[in-house]
Parts: sequence; structure tokens; C-alpha cells
Amino acid sequence: MKQIFNTNNAPAPIGPYSQAVKANGFLFLSGQVAINPQTGELTQSSISEETHQVMRNIKAVLLEASYSFNDVVKTTIFLTDMALFSEVNEVYGTYFESSSNFPARETVAVKGLPKGVNVEISMIACKG
Repeated sequence: MKQIFNTNNAPAPIGPYSQAVKANGFLFLSGQVAINPQTGELTQSSISEETHQVMRNIKAVLLEASYSFNDVVKTTIFLTDMALFSEVNEVYGTYFESSSNFPARETVAVKGLPKGVNVEISMIACKG
């Protein structure tokens, strides 16, 4: 059985998908981009701020489902330019309480992302 999660504290889906789906203790989070859920505007003043907005959106979805970054087991980061990797990586790491609790991860360079953003991040979390 699966359970769907959506919250107003993260951007509404812009297509036929849910923000997150829970199945058998796993929470599968759709990719998030730097849309401010309060204004609907993109946050792109810097790659650092763009990444913070993505992570705030992910945190909101995790909280809606009663999960946290400590429950994340897998992350996928999509970047339009690998030259952004260092700054994205620095911001990303601050959202986890301990360096011994980082999830598995891959970072992939892509030709383009929705709405012309520079970074999109999806995650899988697990409890039990």
C-alpha cells in the first residue's frame, strides 16, 4: 500500500506527480527545484541560495511525512554544470547532522532542468 504526501510548504507539483510517495517504510521524494512555495518565484540569486531553497523544499516534504534528513538513504543531484558541484556540495552537507550519517549519492550533469534552474535534487528516505 502506498501513501501520497503533498504540502503547501513546498512547491506544488508542476506535472502529474506527487511530492512524495511512501511505500513499505520507504519515502520516495520527487525532485525539487528552487521555487519559493510562498511566492511561486524561483530563487536563483546565487547557486548557494538556489541550493538552500531546494533543501528547504525537501525538508518541508520530509517533515510532512514525519521523516528527517537523518532518514535519507539515497540522494540524486542533477546539475546543469559540474563547475557548480563544490558550492552545491557545501550547502547540501550542512543539512545532515553528522558526517557519519550521509546517504548514498550520485551527482549527474544534465543538459537542462525544468524552468531553467541549475540544480534539482531527489531523495529516498527509510524508516524501520
